[in-house]
Amino acid sequence: MPYLRPFLLTLILCFVLPLTAQEKNKEKEKKATPSIAEKTKEMERHDGFYPYYWSDEEGKVYLEIGRWNEDFLYVNSLAAGLGSNDIGLDRNQLGNTRVVFFRRVGPKVLLQQRNLEYRAISDNPAEARSVEEAFAQSVVEGFKVVAKTDETVLIDLTPLLMSDAHGVAAKLKRGKEGTYKVSEDRSALYPENTKNFPKNSEFEASITFTGEPTGRNVGSVAPDSESFTLRMHHSFVELPDDGYTPRVFDPRSGYYARGYADYATPIDQPLVKRFITRHRLEKKDPTAAMSEPVEPIVYYLDRGAPEPVKSALLEGARWWNQAYEAAGYKDAFRVEVLPDDADPLDVRYNVINWVHRSTRGWSYGSSVTDPRTGEIIKGHVLLGSLRVRQDFLIAQGLIEAYGKDGTTPDPRLEELALARLRQLSAHEVGHTLGLAHNFAASTNDRASVMDYPHPYVTLTDDGEMDFSQAYATGIGEWDKQTIKYGYTDFRDAAAETAGLQEILAENERLGLRYISDPDARPAGSSQPEGHLWDNGSDPVAEMNRLLELRKVALQRFSEKNIPVGMPLSELESVLVPLYLMHRYQVEAVSKMIGGYAYDYGVREAGKTPEYQPTAPALQRSATEVLLATLAPDALRLPTNLYELIPPPAYGYGRNRELFNTQNGGGLDPLAMAQSAADNTLSFLLRPDRLARVVEQHALFGEAMPSLTGYLDGIRTFTTRQVGSNAGDDYAQQLARITERRLVHHLIQLAASKDISDAVVAGALSQLRNYQLKTENGATDQEFYLHQLVRSFLTNPDSYEPVAAPELPDGSPIGD
Repeated sequence: MPYLRPFLLTLILCFVLPLTAQEKNKEKEKKATPSIAEKTKEMERHDGFYPYYWSDEEGKVYLEIGRWNEDFLYVNSLAAGLGSNDIGLDRNQLGNTRVVFFRRVGPKVLLQQRNLEYRAISDNPAEARSVEEAFAQSVVEGFKVVAKTDETVLIDLTPLLMSDAHGVAAKLKRGKEGTYKVSEDRSALYPENTKNFPKNSEFEASITFTGEPTGRNVGSVAPDSESFTLRMHHSFVELPDDGYTPRVFDPRSGYYARGYADYATPIDQPLVKRFITRHRLEKKDPTAAMSEPVEPIVYYLDRGAPEPVKSALLEGARWWNQAYEAAGYKDAFRVEVLPDDADPLDVRYNVINWVHRSTRGWSYGSSVTDPRTGEIIKGHVLLGSLRVRQDFLIAQGLIEAYGKDGTTPDPRLEELALARLRQLSAHEVGHTLGLAHNFAASTNDRASVMDYPHPYVTLTDDGEMDFSQAYATGIGEWDKQTIKYGYTDFRDAAAETAGLQEILAENERLGLRYISDPDARPAGSSQPEGHLWDNGSDPVAEMNRLLELRKVALQRFSEKNIPVGMPLSELESVLVPLYLMHRYQVEAVSKMIGGYAYDYGVREAGKTPEYQPTAPALQRSATEVLLATLAPDALRLPTNLYELIPPPAYGYGRNRELFNTQNGGGLDPLAMAQSAADNTLSFLLRPDRLARVVEQHALFGEAMPSLTGYLDGIRTFTTRQVGSNAGDDYAQQLARITERRLVHHLIQLAASKDISDAVVAGALSQLRNYQLKTENGATDQEFYLHQLVRSFLTNPDSYEPVAAPELPDGSPIGD
């Protein structure tokens, strides 16, 4: 049948043509995706954890992937920083630590991050999968396959390495420093620090950011505020094996907590599992009371630290071996200088970095930690290099630092500064061992290096400054107990449970107190035992001691506190920490007012929990000593000082470390006093503190201070100072400044819409006392206060807060 021929021909073509096109597509795909050998034949191969190739011609890194869905750690960091403490982008700063894996989907490779906050630790795969699918995961980066041999592929890793992995642009934007972005044309890989090892692959890039600056901090450290370059480091790290056993977290243990929600937990058990962070450490002989470790913990000090700083940092960090000895280990903790061929960002090295910034700032200890278990893989300390200079400055203000020949500093200055560096080194290393702050240790005779110590300088019987006890030496009793909790090697799980409880019970028998950041660092904290930069168990007694020490040092302050040849105006920089020596103790004492004594106790059979207010007599003593810091005698400068210190010399100028002024730029004794007085009043009149005064009077009876009585006492004191210093113009002016600041604080309390109504009512009641019956015969001070209060009460919305000159930068006291 002839009519069937066209139909059959069409049918044949329908089958033949697709097959031909399919073959062509295969051939095209084969040509488009070369083998790895073909693609890399002109490249330099680097074997290691993940083999990679360096293409010098392209300036790219290609990664070879043959293991799929296999978890590893991805850590990003800054190899070279910006140098500004305010911005906080420091050399060798760690970034995020993530558990990730490579997943291939056709021509794409995804670097995917696991969500380990939510898990199901179960033998039932379906139960584990149900939780995994219930919560989002993240894809860090996507790549295109550029070469393939069997199941192994090659990807161009360069886009990840050239990205803003550290979140620099976002941080600058949050800090209102400007809008910046990565400039690809000015960025490149950094082959010198791109290396491979059996258990980790290290990559680095030099990243240039360009943009429009809106703050001043970038320009203060970068040659060009519109363009600056950092180096970003990326680490791919093999996860530890499963030989590590997590140790349970207890709020009394002194450790940082890691945790996750385990949805396979029985209903009668807590959903969230918590465990401590710590290094892996095991005894060679678990049965021995004292044994060498299977593998010691070794820290390496930055080669860039100069002497005598280097020796001080080594000595302080090595104190921790005392604690490990107390836990039954011999030579388990060592500190050495970083080898010449080692990179401080290599995860195989626990490091103590010596970091420079343009201004003083915090030091800190961080770590690379396995998110699955809390095992610390790498301890990473950053120590600010200006720390030693600030402590030197503190000591310089206390004695005639250059009194001998005018050029050689008293050796006690350097001794104090180095003593602080030893303590600082031990403190920050302690964080990288897993330990949290203990801000109650100062009440236990300096029982821990994990506190923030104020230099404990004393007066001898003959009135000389004694620096011998400025900082503690060696590890503390609390530190030994915490290392016991975290690192004691127990024979089995039952022995571990019993042993850990015995360590906590021993802490209680020893009277060791523990209060950490959430209950110490807020200025309005109600815990009087937890505080930064203080000494001793009696805050009132320590305040009185500091005020006497400060008084003696101010009376002796002279040109001999600076070297010959230095401008006299630089005396002000030495004067600042001396004049404000009591600033941290003001905060410590204030916590007694409306304070509560408590710890992190857990329910125990036969034991009644205690949550008691500070005794009323102690609260009144605290109020009295704080009011003493407002007296003109405490605020004034000796006459010789304001006659001695001129405005900043040409080429020097004012900076953030000096007092803020209102007189045009020279030393301003009245503005200094205003700042100091306002600091005390801000702590006396914190809304949350006043609310607790109301609360305690209501709950615990008439013996507790009332809000009316408390505020009456502050107002009466300031008014009395104005009246009792009429014959001394300087003292009179200081008293008036304090009274004015009190009224401004009361108005701000009365105007607040988000504080206790009782506190607002108390503030309004106090303001009535400043409303004169008549304006005739009023002093200028009385008239000013009358007008100020009347204006506010008539039209509260018209009041604009009047701020006192801010104090010079304070905490960190010695960074």
